[in-house]
Amino acid sequence: MLAEARDTTVQRLSAHFAADHLKISELERRLDLVYSAGSPAELAELVADLPALSVDQEVEVAPSVRVEPWRAVPKTQTMIAVMGGAERKGQWTPPRHLNVVAIMGGGGLDFREAIFGEPVTEVTVVVFMGGVEIIVPPGVRVESNGFALMGGFEQVSQEGTGADAPLIKVNGFVCMGAVEMKVRLPGETAREARKRIKQEKGRKRLRRGQDS
Repeated sequence: MLAEARDTTVQRLSAHFAADHLKISELERRLDLVYSAGSPAELAELVADLPALSVDQEVEVAPSVRVEPWRAVPKTQTMIAVMGGAERKGQWTPPRHLNVVAIMGGGGLDFREAIFGEPVTEVTVVVFMGGVEIIVPPGVRVESNGFALMGGFEQVSQEGTGADAPLIKVNGFVCMGAVEMKVRLPGETAREARKRIKQEKGRKRLRRGQDS
């Protein structure tokens, strides 16, 4: 019981540090008191004077990636946006190979609620005077390798939770446009994603400080 209370207190102090409620020196002082505390009441006192945390600050949500190997998966699909927009989002099954063409238009691929039936999904993007945004959840592996002329093709490499995590391979060509890659949790806005990333960086700094 006391061990669980200690873990919870450490997590809450980490969240407060990420939210700029604590300086590093004060965080270290309180962490020392966490491990010397002899009761849950003493642990509660270490966070009692701090501002309230919002739900997304206090709880680190574990990503959930749906994988159903038995699901029928289309071999090839094509998404075209010409002087307009086209997108895939919500619950959908990515094909083995997805072609995305955006000409003076915009495309969007949101894999956060996708149901993966294949271990590898290949995405080929061709953009001319347009843009394509690709959103993936944590826990999905990503490899990006494309070429841009007078534009941008974001190169990313994201490790998943394991070697068996779904892999999305993105490649293609951009001329006077852009391909952007984002990592967000399901239902998470861009602002919430920035806040979560800040918290994660704070936790990593905390772990490095504990290990040193």
